[in-house]
Parts: sequence; structure tokens; C-alpha cells
Amino acid sequence: MVARVSTVAFQGIEGVPVDVQVMVAPGKVGMQIVGLPDKAVAESRERVQAALHASGLSLPAKKVTVNLAPADLPKEGSHFDLPIALGLMAALGAIPGDALVGYVVIGELNLDGTIAAVAGALPAAIGANGLGKGLICPADSGAEAAWAGSAIDILAPRSLIALANHFRGTQVLSRPEPAVRASAANMPDLADIKGQESAKRALEVAAAGNHNLLMVGPPGSGKSMLAARLPSILPPLSPTELLEVSMIHSIAGQLPGGKLSDRRPFRTPHHSATMAAMIGGGLRAKPGEASLAHNGVLFLDEFPEFTPQVLDALRQPLETAECIIARANHRVTYPAAIQLVAAMNPCRCGMAGEPGHSCARGPRCVSDYQGRISGPLMDRIDIRIDVPSVTAADLIRPAPAEPSAVVARRVARARDIQTDRFIAFGMPQVLSNARCSTAMIEKMAEPDAGGLQLLRDAAEKMKFSARGYHRVLKVARTLADLDEKATVGRIHLAEAISYRIAGERLTAAA
Repeated sequence: MVARVSTVAFQGIEGVPVDVQVMVAPGKVGMQIVGLPDKAVAESRERVQAALHASGLSLPAKKVTVNLAPADLPKEGSHFDLPIALGLMAALGAIPGDALVGYVVIGELNLDGTIAAVAGALPAAIGANGLGKGLICPADSGAEAAWAGSAIDILAPRSLIALANHFRGTQVLSRPEPAVRASAANMPDLADIKGQESAKRALEVAAAGNHNLLMVGPPGSGKSMLAARLPSILPPLSPTELLEVSMIHSIAGQLPGGKLSDRRPFRTPHHSATMAAMIGGGLRAKPGEASLAHNGVLFLDEFPEFTPQVLDALRQPLETAECIIARANHRVTYPAAIQLVAAMNPCRCGMAGEPGHSCARGPRCVSDYQGRISGPLMDRIDIRIDVPSVTAADLIRPAPAEPSAVVARRVARARDIQTDRFIAFGMPQVLSNARCSTAMIEKMAEPDAGGLQLLRDAAEKMKFSARGYHRVLKVARTLADLDEKATVGRIHLAEAISYRIAGERLTAAA
């Protein structure tokens, strides 16, 4: 007799159906797992045997063969423990053979028969729903899986015994409820920043249009403080964005307690991060920081201190909004629609251009340091601003500053205008100006006569690339949205062009 149990193998954020086939037959005593299992799957043999023994069920003195089909698909992870154990229990008659037909099963077994949480419960639940089946998962993963929809049947037992009792009718497992992570009550506020009005304006524009931002200034000027307050003015995730973000974090095992939050991700990797840590990779091709920041912010402090290869690897995600991890035997794609925010000093000593200071190495200190950032990467940054040192007057008698809540309302209004415009143009999947195609932004941001002449003169004088030209249009469209203007005017283009002038010396150094 062959018992069959459905489970999934993860490729990116997708759950690929896997059929676990268990056969108990005469032969050499032992358990054999076939079907390209990795080390964690091969070791499930010992965990399954111990868990069944702890649950009062011993394996017969027969040959047990477990096949994970399709056999040419690599199987990775510990979530195959529970489907293998349930297949064995069905083959031995411990649970009804037809009880598992309508379920996809994932879960890791402890030696005492309890079921431990696993990564990927949410993608597994969505995959099960697509197959028209329910999901059996660990109790600690039930709150996460419940977000897949109220129609899907979810069983979240704490042990093998509890699940067996449920199928026998002696115990009823209730459906888990989706859990929400409470938002931080004391988020950093823009009102804490003294001075830096132009930088705060640029931060608002970047938030309103989802534009990439680079801040250049001496140490202590407030670049990191400004970046840390960007999440406080960003709009919450839409339901679709929330699901995409949660699936990535679920695969990475970064949903504590299975609780979801509508706050946009804010990732701050250290400048020693490797290529695999930033883009994704490793033995199991896990998502990297760029994918974990999907629909949120990737903040790179000390921008030139990252290795040039790691920085240039971000060029594709910034352009295509996805990270492609290619291996000899498979190819994985993770979403990576990120807003890049970077901060850097103007030179190695950090004080270039400041009154009363001079670099010990002269102009070479500036050119060598800024030249670590390639021109193609700089071309993908929409807004580049100088953040000068805060004056004593700003610190001693600061003027009243706007709180984040006030700025967030303006940002939300600008985002709503953009959403309505994209829906009218038949592109509801686009949610911000920064994600608009070049063909559409030429229609949406067509300037008036004065603005067109200014843009033509600036493009010729500053030698804009085609990408730079369209990114100026996108920023100008965002500025018009903040002013709630239907037409992009000369004043909007002038401000958008000024945000690229600040980075021209960086491009020249690269």
C-alpha cells in the first residue's frame, strides 16, 4: 500500500506542489528517502522515527520507502518532516487514509512528537488555496497561514497526537486567527530634527513619489537621523503590498509569531554586507536585503564603504524591481521594488567643502572617495542633496518644526493622486511616479511651454542621459502632485533639476 500526502517545495516565494509517497513493504528493515533530498530532509528520518515512538507508534520491522515526487526537483528544508510522518501513520492505519487528501502539509518534528514552526507558512497556504486544498501546519505558524484567506481550511496542531485525535473525532482543532503586529508607538519624528529644512523637503518629495535619495554631508549633519524618520511619513502598505512583503519575510523566517504589519520595511545593512547578503543567495538561495526591503526602504549608510561590486549589483533591482539569483541547477527570482536611500560623507576625512576645513590630501581625497560609486548607479538616483552642518543658531534657538504626522498627510494625498491617475490610465498595478514607465511619464508629466524650454536647456547643458531626463520628469510630476497641480510647471522642473545638480560632481568623480 502506498500512502500519499501533499506538501510544497519553495522556489522563490512560490510553493511548488510535491507528492510525498510512503510505502511499507517486506524487505531490509529501515527507512529510505529518495527524490533529491538535501541534508535537512535526509535527517528527517531520525526525527520522524523518534517523534512516532514518543507518540506511541513504533515502526514495523519492514522496509519503508519515502519518495518525494517529482524526483528531479531539489527538496530543501525541515518542513517535510510532518508530511512524511503523516504518510507513515496513514500507511500503518494510525489515521484514516483519506483524511489527508484535502490538505497540504508542512511542519518540523521535535523528538517528543511536538511540531515546531517552519518558514514559508504563508506561501504554502496560498499555494494550497490555489490547489483547492486546506493546510496543516504547526500551531506557531497558524496565525501567519490564516492571512491566506478565510475560506481556506487550516489545521494548526501542536503535536502528532493532537492531529491524530482530530482525525479520529476525539478532539477538535479550531481554526487559527490572523495576528497583527502592533505598530511602534514611539517612532522617530521629523520634529526632532533642528534645521535642515531643505533636506526635510527632499525627504518629503522622495516619500511622495517613492524616489531614490542620496544625502551627502559631513559627519554629524543629521543624514542618518533624516533617513530614520522616513518610515514615519510613508503611507502604510496596501493589502496587495502587505501580502507580497509578508510572503518574502515568511520564506526568510522573519515573521515573529506569524504576525503581520502594514508598516513598510526599513532595512539598514552594514557596509560589510556581501553580495549574497544584499541580493540574495547562499546554499538555499534565500532572499537578501534588497528583497526584504521590497515595497519599503533600503538605507545604505556610509555609501562608498560598501564594496563596488555589491553596490553595482543593485543596478538591476533598481531598474527591474526584482533580484534574479541564477545557479547551475536552478534560477530563483525574488521581488525587490525598493526605495534606495543612501548617506555618505563628501570625502574620506568627511569635511570637504566645509568652511574652515581642508582635506589633508587635497582634491584627490574627494575624487577617490566619491569615485567608489559608479556613474550608472548614480544615474539611477533621482534626488541628490547636500546636507550641510547644523549651525549653532539652529541648535540653540530652533524654529518650530513640522511633526511627521503633518508631512505624512501631504505624502498620502500625493500618493492618492498618483494612484487615481494610474487607474485612469489603465495601470492600477503602478502605485507611484518612480515606478511609472518612460512612455507613460512623458504623457503624465508633459510640462508647459516655460518648463519645456527650461528642461531642454538643462538637458543640453548638464548632458542628461535618457534615464536622467525621464527621472527629472518623474520628480517634477511628484512635486506637482504635492502642490495638487494637474500640469507640471516651470517651478516644478526647476526644483527637480536642482536635485540632480547636487550629484553632478559625484558622477564626474565616478
